[in-house]
Parts: sequence; structure tokens; C-alpha cells
Amino acid sequence: MSGLLPRLFGDMTDWFEVDFPRPLPAIRFEDKVSEDEYVLRAELPGLDPEKDIQITALHGVLTVRAERREEEQNRHRTEFRYGSLQRSVRLPGNADEDAIKATYRKGILEITVPLTEPQPSGRQIAIAKQE
Repeated sequence: MSGLLPRLFGDMTDWFEVDFPRPLPAIRFEDKVSEDEYVLRAELPGLDPEKDIQITALHGVLTVRAERREEEQNRHRTEFRYGSLQRSVRLPGNADEDAIKATYRKGILEITVPLTEPQPSGRQIAIAKQE
């Protein structure tokens, strides 16, 4: 009986270390900026880019959403995993949102955002003379 108690509580402490509720996994990005473009890469294996991945750009924010649906069946059991992934990043101020392109190859999503010439941070405002 004395050997059963530590083993029982040892098993329970492992159970309590699990986060409840489990946080949704975020899409991890690898990014780099050059003078001409901003490139984001994300590892999203096993997804169909036409059905499972959605990319939007609005007001300087790029958002990637992915929906994962996996089912595995063998002779004695079935396992399934469903989940949503999402990540948003702020684009550089000189990003050309209308010319963003994305490719998906061998489980890697690559998003290329062309950058325009840096815009001046302000503009001169004319003063109207009233008489």
C-alpha cells in the first residue's frame, strides 16, 4: 500500500501540469525584410491551401487563418484532431497590400509583400488667406 500512494500522486501531478484550457496553437512565422519586399514563411504541413488556408490584408494588418482536420483510422481505433490556427502581423508602412502574393509548396506557406518607396511621414498643408 505504501508504494501505491506515491505512484498514484506522481501520475496525478503529470495530469495537473497540463494547461486547462489548452491554448490554441499560433502559427509561427519566419520573416525577413529587404529594401524591396517583406517575406513571411509559415510551416503548415498537410493542409490544402485552397480549402484550409485563408490570407487577408486590411489596413496594414496581414492575417493568416488555417483549419486543420485530421483523421487516422486503423484496425482497432480512430483518432481525430480538429483545430483552428490564426496569426496576424502588422505590415511595414510602405507595404503594397494590393500586390501581395502567396505560394504553398511542400507544407510551407510563403507570403511576399512588395514594398514601395518610403512615403514621407507628413505633407505640407497650404493655408488659405481669407479677406
